[in-house]
Amino acid sequence: MTKPNEMTIVEAARALRAREISVRELWDACAAVAAKRNPELNAYLELFPADEAAISTAQKRIDSEGNAAPMLCGIPLAMKDNILIEGKIASAASKMLENYRATYDATVVTKLKDAGALFLGRTNMDEFAMGSSTEHSAFGKTLNPIDTARVPGGSSGGSAAAVAAHLCVAALGTDTGGSIRQPAALCGLVGLKPTYGAVSRSGLIAMGSSLDQAGPLAKCVDDARIIFETIRGRDPLDSTTLSDDLYPARDVSEKVRIGIPRHLLTQGVDADLLVTFDAMLKKIEAEGHSVVDIELPTSSYALAAYYIVMPAEVSTNLARLDGMRYGYSVRGETLLEDYVRARTEGFGAETRRRILLGTFVLSSGYIDAYYHKAEAARAVLRKEYDKAFENVDVIAFPTTPSPAFKFGEKTDDPVAMYLEDVFTITANLTGMPALSVPMGQVKREGKQLPVGIHFTAPHQAENVLFSIGKAVEGSE
Repeated sequence: MTKPNEMTIVEAARALRAREISVRELWDACAAVAAKRNPELNAYLELFPADEAAISTAQKRIDSEGNAAPMLCGIPLAMKDNILIEGKIASAASKMLENYRATYDATVVTKLKDAGALFLGRTNMDEFAMGSSTEHSAFGKTLNPIDTARVPGGSSGGSAAAVAAHLCVAALGTDTGGSIRQPAALCGLVGLKPTYGAVSRSGLIAMGSSLDQAGPLAKCVDDARIIFETIRGRDPLDSTTLSDDLYPARDVSEKVRIGIPRHLLTQGVDADLLVTFDAMLKKIEAEGHSVVDIELPTSSYALAAYYIVMPAEVSTNLARLDGMRYGYSVRGETLLEDYVRARTEGFGAETRRRILLGTFVLSSGYIDAYYHKAEAARAVLRKEYDKAFENVDVIAFPTTPSPAFKFGEKTDDPVAMYLEDVFTITANLTGMPALSVPMGQVKREGKQLPVGIHFTAPHQAENVLFSIGKAVEGSE
């Protein structure tokens, strides 16, 4: 039998209901491996002690309800460190919030608790979700369990590493420009960024309020679907959450039309990764799905627009962390020095860089030249995608332009790091759902490294993503 900690949600739920394992045995298996490997990987910032009451309640629920119990009942999950769990520290991997203890549960946590899920610990991340490598944590980098000389991706790198190393069954991350999907690709996992508003942001430490979404990092498409269905839905605590009838439902046909904007793949993508991408498309075509070339001309400006809109929202959201009202506090000789020292010492270099950039693009004299134009480009991009979806069901890219890179390879060149998001940021700018699924491996220095294929679908068409994701899994 598969080791309990290496099971998927589907496998673990079946084993729990068949009495092959108990909730306690599943928890202990995950907790033991996490305690053993985490000192090396630094996937978790904190491992939680066993919640005996929650474990007992989950077991009783499975025993009494059987197959009627939620699939997540008794399943140990990892939670990114910017998602509030009442009574637990939520630091966003920053010295600024190092001692902040949540006073309430995020809505996604409430929904997972209601389903009987268990929480193993809080995972490492790039500080305030700003980064693509989990090298920007105030508490040390996270290693990729597939090759510990390489990054796990970011900013949800801790969650991705925890799932890939089987230190939990699945995990929750957040995605502002690819922060679930990119680490999923680099660690060989499935990662979903839901439709903006499909999942409540209440209780998430905000980075970019018009971009952020919580979503799953999982070992298979079915697991991602189970978590998404559990955490989705309207929330009175978040006015941006959507009703199910806001967008027309998209039926899932047996054969999916896949749009490929090849004009965006001509530069910057590793040659062997493109070969793997094309090979996967051929496998999907052989199953009866169709591949159609499409044009998305504004997408070439998406990265630039994103790195104007996102820092502007970062600057606004983090303004409250000033050492007076919230966060790390230090006293200088003057009030101004209080502010300067608190924000300089409390924030890391990448966070300070984005705050400064965001403040600049929102400043008088520059807001029209930069921010308003970026928002205009964002509106055009939405229209282009809506137009494309009149003829195709999903749009596909490689998730990343390269496999996992080595530590330090891009930290001195912020633009090179930002280019990691080139294929993922459009889903956040448009608010559309997107899914990364493993599509194979490429070889680097004698090691096989996973790479992902990325699908974007129309608003609230996650069911289409799960359908094509399953097709990819069946083609590997």
